[in-house]
Amino acid sequence: TTPWTTNAAGKGPTWSNSLFEDAAEFAFGMRLAADQKAEAARTAIKALGGIIGDDLVTATVEADQDTEQGIEAQRARVAAIRERLTRVDSPDARWALGLLDALVRKSVWAMGGDGWAYDIGFGGLDHVLASGRDINLLVLDTEVYSNTGGQASKATQRGAVARFASGGKPTAKKDLGLIAMSYGAVYVASVAMGANMTQTVKAFVEAESYRGPSLIIAYSPCIAHGIDMANQMDHQKDAAASGYLQLYRYDPRLAADGGNPFQLDSRPPTIPVREFTMKEARFAMLARSNPERAEALATAVQQDASERRRLYEALAAVRRDVPGEDEK
Repeated sequence: TTPWTTNAAGKGPTWSNSLFEDAAEFAFGMRLAADQKAEAARTAIKALGGIIGDDLVTATVEADQDTEQGIEAQRARVAAIRERLTRVDSPDARWALGLLDALVRKSVWAMGGDGWAYDIGFGGLDHVLASGRDINLLVLDTEVYSNTGGQASKATQRGAVARFASGGKPTAKKDLGLIAMSYGAVYVASVAMGANMTQTVKAFVEAESYRGPSLIIAYSPCIAHGIDMANQMDHQKDAAASGYLQLYRYDPRLAADGGNPFQLDSRPPTIPVREFTMKEARFAMLARSNPERAEALATAVQQDASERRRLYEALAAVRRDVPGEDEK
């Protein structure tokens, strides 16, 4: 990995690049490696309980690291173990010393755009989501291949003009979040920082705390949209206000006691989708070059948004049965 930034103790996140279409598999390998090293470290210190102290070994192996405070406490325990093992000259002690850092929980995030997540890397992303492993995937959804020249992707909205869709994309946007939710054990969120900062922060905190796969789809305005990027935060508010973008969170933990895991965070639309899309050159240019087709696609985009809203409202209203309730 490539060091990215560190604190005074030399600790911090690291960043490593793969081919962008392999981001999910690449991060998955990091997750598996971290888990394997942690298991090897636990085995190693258990074998040295007589030197380290059985109580310290047990506390380290069974440590709750779900909070920052818990992680700091684990770091202190690891430091105590390191101090004791450095006084021992044996192959087992040296082996354990090389593994100690793995005892502190590692957070793994894969990042990429919609071209990766919706298109050429979807198979890998789906495989990782189905793994059940503690890994987080962040999709920066620009609705277009931003890094290769603005080609249409499966995240591109119907009616938008892009490379390979010069007459306006004829099909609806793929609902990646709904696909991920179908597993029932994946944390999923649709966020837009400019539309709702609080909801965005909640989603990241919840995704990080969820001990399973997490997927955050972050709406990301792009120069390919044909907007003034200086105003893109306000533009995100319009996206949510029109229903073009729906904000939600799906937390499988809420279903454990009969709660509904799906939380619709967007309010009902207050403006038509057309009022939002016509502020973007990717939609407005079709209205100038082919008004008849633009009108037909604009109607379809509004219908897509309305149907998606009704579907999400229905999901938010679903009542879940508490396990064992029928036997009462």
